[in-house]
Amino acid sequence: MKQLQEILYKVSLTAVAGDTAIDVSGVQIDSRAVQQGSLFIAIKGVGVDGHQFIGKAIEKGAVAVLCEDMPAEKQEGITYVQVRSTSEAAGQVAHNFYDAPSARFSLVGVTGTNGKTTIATLLYKLFTGLGYTCGLVSTVENIIAGNVVPSTHTTPDAVRLNALLKQMADAGCSHVFMEVSSHAVHQRRIAGLHFAGALFSNITHDHLDYHKTFDEYIRAKKGFFDGLTNNAFAITNADDKRGMVMLQNTVAKTYTYSLRTMADFKGKILENSLSGLMMTVNDQEVHFRLIGEFNAYNILAVYGAAISLGEDKQEVLQVLSALTSAEGRFDYLVSHNEGVIGIVDYAHTPDALLNVLATINKLRTGEEQVITVVGCGGDRDKAKRPIMGEVACEHSHKVIFTSDNPRSEDPAQILAEMETGLKTAQRRKFLSIADRKQAIKTAVSMAGPKDIILIAGKGHEKYQEIKGVKHHFDDKEVLMEVFKELEK
Repeated sequence: MKQLQEILYKVSLTAVAGDTAIDVSGVQIDSRAVQQGSLFIAIKGVGVDGHQFIGKAIEKGAVAVLCEDMPAEKQEGITYVQVRSTSEAAGQVAHNFYDAPSARFSLVGVTGTNGKTTIATLLYKLFTGLGYTCGLVSTVENIIAGNVVPSTHTTPDAVRLNALLKQMADAGCSHVFMEVSSHAVHQRRIAGLHFAGALFSNITHDHLDYHKTFDEYIRAKKGFFDGLTNNAFAITNADDKRGMVMLQNTVAKTYTYSLRTMADFKGKILENSLSGLMMTVNDQEVHFRLIGEFNAYNILAVYGAAISLGEDKQEVLQVLSALTSAEGRFDYLVSHNEGVIGIVDYAHTPDALLNVLATINKLRTGEEQVITVVGCGGDRDKAKRPIMGEVACEHSHKVIFTSDNPRSEDPAQILAEMETGLKTAQRRKFLSIADRKQAIKTAVSMAGPKDIILIAGKGHEKYQEIKGVKHHFDDKEVLMEVFKELEK
């Protein structure tokens, strides 16, 4: 329980109607979660305007309302606080209500199109291995000092995020690593947080259904770095053509990592195979269990963050060398009888798919065929569909287009749009099977000894969303089942 005036600390107010010296028992953005004594924050979202639910929130027991537009009719006994942006204010309010949790540990954020989950997860595993009590906020899972909490968004809303961070602080976490999505930056979900550091992986074609233009998408990512303080560090990928843009205007201490040019954290791949990566990191030769060039970049980002946080170089490399990736990120299985390799990866953007296929093709030692199973999500960026189809066919021997999460769309229409990107020669390589389980089975039946099957797009996800309903579906689980059937 806190007084309203206490949790409005550092919030720029436009107008107040009512008493701010009242007790508030909770802060809510969702009117359905409001309880007696709550402050309800009315946020103008992409599809829904929270101002429409002010009345319902008050009926459920809200004693105060934070809004951008003052209601024409105000209920007696309710305090109304007007601000210019409730999205901006929500983060600071939640930060205040939950006792500024991000100031109680070292919080490091990871942003970029690809690699966020792997980098954040590796940082969590690394610092846990170094003996620290840590927290993780990621697409795959949230972890509080070793205890897993289900994850629903890449970055939760400001209230849920601060509540989660408070749990981490109360559990004694000294370090917390979190993914920071472009949506979270644009919607101000991270407002009010104290970041010790920020990492940028790369930026490619994604989320244009939300940001509309690539420039807007870049600006959203850059906004994270612009908001850092001079006590923080900022690390960027110097090999990404927009990597240095992220560091423009930031007052944080800046560092770079690279495989191709001079950088603060420089790497070189000496050997890349299914047994892992042999590479130099700032001239020190190390073998890592992670596979592929994209993971070499992830390793450098993680190493850079650890050094920026004051850790010993030798200890960091020793622990990092033994770590495995996040679930659904280049996860691979091998069938016992034929030696067919099945790889499950979250690659759901053209660039991510290209990176994974490039890695697979570099790992081939002979005549192994690459068979790719891939789809595109419904109700999302349609412009990337033909590009995904083209990339899959260009870098695979055989391709099966299938459903990802079709959501409200017709799967057949999504597959047809993927086909539009194919050249005449590529059309001989593919077939469309809307049923994802059948597509995986077909890929395995097409594979010969030592062939490599890539199942792309869903990775760690344990569901498939069709017509608003989430059905249980796990690519890795299905692949294991099919491999077992072959062994009978």
